[in-house]
Amino acid sequence: MTSATVRVPAKINLCLGVGPVRPDGFHPLATVYQAVDLHDEVRATFRDDGQITVSVHAQMDAYAESVVVPENDENLAVRAARAVQDFTGVTDGVDLAIRKVIPVAGGMAGGSADAAAALLACNEVWGTRLSRADLDQIAATIGSDVPFLLHGGTAVGGGRGEMVSPVLARGGYHWVFATAVHGLSTASVFAEFDRLTEGQQVRDPEVPDALMAALRAGDADALGDHLSNDLTEAALSLRPELTDTLEIGLEAGALGAILSGSGPTAMFLAEDEQHSLDISIALSSAASCADVIQSRGPVPGARLVG
Repeated sequence: MTSATVRVPAKINLCLGVGPVRPDGFHPLATVYQAVDLHDEVRATFRDDGQITVSVHAQMDAYAESVVVPENDENLAVRAARAVQDFTGVTDGVDLAIRKVIPVAGGMAGGSADAAAALLACNEVWGTRLSRADLDQIAATIGSDVPFLLHGGTAVGGGRGEMVSPVLARGGYHWVFATAVHGLSTASVFAEFDRLTEGQQVRDPEVPDALMAALRAGDADALGDHLSNDLTEAALSLRPELTDTLEIGLEAGALGAILSGSGPTAMFLAEDEQHSLDISIALSSAASCADVIQSRGPVPGARLVG
């Protein structure tokens, strides 16, 4: 096959528990992921010279100001392609073209999503016939969120996020996302978390039982009550204006409101589609919002299309 296109969703964290920093510099995490219907696409085109290139095409509101998506070896999709080369010994190359819709530096794992898509696309174009278990193994070496984005749905993440187990969850959920003008790097938020918790006893993280019960019951009201994110204080310390965004969504009647991952995207749980629209209208006038997006979840992970 000369080319393949993969569609991949964004992720959100319904809870994000963060433990004390480990000797390797990572933090143990306890999280519940959900994939939502906000998608990037990655097209891989075969080349026979062993080279890997990447180009990025995005609608403008996918970008936060001053954030540049790398079009070189620092791009996670390129790292994913090289990881497939290393794992299989294949010597062919590939041109990767990324169409970005997932907010950049927004805490919704856009880079990890593109890496997951590149794994599937390269496996198809190069005919390497890697199993799902092989792809999971490679994904875990690239980034904490990449294994989940291969699968999608709703899942518990452990370790540094890469250990993924599906969750028995009922129903679908309506979400509203408020993106920010300025992005936040995951590294800077974790560094601020370490600064704020220095000298304190940071407990090992756990997924709240009440949140799991809400998912099993398909109870949106209960889920909204138990959304949580241990990185909130650190993200708000770096971006105090996000407090106003969260308050506006709650005043509009959101069932729950937290930052997505390491931020700065704020996420709000709505009762239904009309309520989602009402929250969106309220947020659209907020000075701290770059864009407002309505979405639903859960949805499947990375999938070949076309």
